[in-house]
Amino acid sequence: MLRIKKLTKLWQENYIFWREFKYFPKVVTLALISSLLASASEGIGIGLLLSFLQGLINPNSQAIQTGIDWVDIWFLGINESPTNRLYRLSTLILLITWLRSGFLYLQVLYVGLIEETLIDRLRRRVFEQFQRLSLIYFSQIRSGELINSFTTEINKLWMPFSLSAALITQGITLSVYALAIFIISWQLSLVAVLSLSLLSFGLSILRNKVRDASFETTKANGYFTSVAVEFLSGIFTVHAFVTQEFERRRFYQASSEIVRSEAKSLSSSALVDSLARGLGTAIIILIIFLGFTTLNMPVAVLLTFIYVLLRLIPIVQAMNGAATGISRCQGSLNNIKELLRTDDKPYFQNGKVLFPGLKRSIEFVSVDFSYKDGSPVLQEITLEIKKGQMTALVGASGAGKSTLAALIPRFYDPQRGQILIDGIDLREFEIGSLRRRIAVVSQETFIFNTSVRDNIAYGSEGADEAAIRQAAQLANALEFIEELPEGFETQLGDRGIRLSGGQRQRIAIARALLRNPEILILDEATSALDSVSERLIQEALEQISVNRTAIAIAHRLSTIAKADKVVVLEQGRIIEQDSYQELMKQKGKLWHYHQLQYGLR
Repeated sequence: MLRIKKLTKLWQENYIFWREFKYFPKVVTLALISSLLASASEGIGIGLLLSFLQGLINPNSQAIQTGIDWVDIWFLGINESPTNRLYRLSTLILLITWLRSGFLYLQVLYVGLIEETLIDRLRRRVFEQFQRLSLIYFSQIRSGELINSFTTEINKLWMPFSLSAALITQGITLSVYALAIFIISWQLSLVAVLSLSLLSFGLSILRNKVRDASFETTKANGYFTSVAVEFLSGIFTVHAFVTQEFERRRFYQASSEIVRSEAKSLSSSALVDSLARGLGTAIIILIIFLGFTTLNMPVAVLLTFIYVLLRLIPIVQAMNGAATGISRCQGSLNNIKELLRTDDKPYFQNGKVLFPGLKRSIEFVSVDFSYKDGSPVLQEITLEIKKGQMTALVGASGAGKSTLAALIPRFYDPQRGQILIDGIDLREFEIGSLRRRIAVVSQETFIFNTSVRDNIAYGSEGADEAAIRQAAQLANALEFIEELPEGFETQLGDRGIRLSGGQRQRIAIARALLRNPEILILDEATSALDSVSERLIQEALEQISVNRTAIAIAHRLSTIAKADKVVVLEQGRIIEQDSYQELMKQKGKLWHYHQLQYGLR
């Protein structure tokens, strides 16, 4: 038999999942009732079978009685002839069998509904976990591992839930069978219990190896998904640098690691199943031998005992198999459990104050920021960005420009210092009300696999056709959009693969313009445009920047020449800030960049 300690350990390890049952008590109750009725039907059937066999072997034997007169007379026919009693017993056995089949159907149906509902709830919980996490978390973990958890690992969880349901439902049936064999012969029952307990104990040791192997499989799957995602995302780079052979070796190695870990797990699992079947057969032979030679049991009683035992042993084997299967899934269970943990992850702490709009300025006061401890990206940033002005951020790659801009919509929070909007700490604002007043155009534009119209209107639900067209026109995108096969209804493919880099950038700019933002963040917004498009976009940006607060990051100094303030960063520090003209007069770092960019040296 399965050890209570083992089941308790499984329960404790996976309590986070079992507690989900409380959210749909009706279906759980119906599943349990169906299981109980199916097991009760099986118990009644065993009693009827024993009476039926006794009637066949010895027609003059005493008829079975329940002590309830109307049941004994009308159903069991105790006053009828032996032949009529056999007819009635046969009919009752068939009726009970069909009733049990009906209850088993309901059991399977409700258990299936429970499984699907549990998986759906876990998907939603993982999604909500991702929604709540700070963006700093996603910068420190491989996206492939998260995708593997979100898809493969969650989809695997139907198996442990199914196996757990089998443990519960078959456990109920096992209890009925155990009670029946103890009533028939307590001596043989003790032999069966002792033998099956020893068998279960031995198999549990092997199941631990299956459990340990499951963690290796989960790790191998996560690494494989990461390699596959990186390969597909960087396919152009792979071809450009002729690294197909390197990627082939990396991919094959990751795939082979899955096969190796799965083989290890399957080897242990198959050994458990094979031993369970072989030793189970040996136990049956031992019991038949003892029943005939030692206990001198009547043939009908021994046949009934063997019948029940033959029904019982597969259940024990199935429960052992279910426990083994749960052990194989322990890696996936642990993966999702760790993902749903809340004590080891950075969460975004939302404020409560609704953002009323920018009135005066955005201020950075002695701000320090790092993605990882000990690696500062920004240090002692003190800066004022006034309403209605364009502030340009200039510096070499890695100077901290994009990070500084990302702090304004609270994509990240500084480790030290404050960011104030009109004197109020940024962290006090309800983030949705703030970000709806901000539009960001990043150098890494993301285009969704949907129509041009939906991409431009993303985040601006309810925008009318005229507004979408106007935003496209301002972004210098209308002409190429109308040349597409289906115009605004053209599907752009995964990550906008049907567009050029400049076209994707202009779609992203149109998306930002449609929001009509108070604060506009342009992170290399014209980096992927040709010189003609850049000039047209720059004119549009200058127009929409009127009465708006704009933060522009650009390597091309020509795009920020008319900025109200230029901030030059180096190694995460502000080294100079003033108007473009004033900084050029000072002949500092900006002047140096100007000289390099225009080839004046």
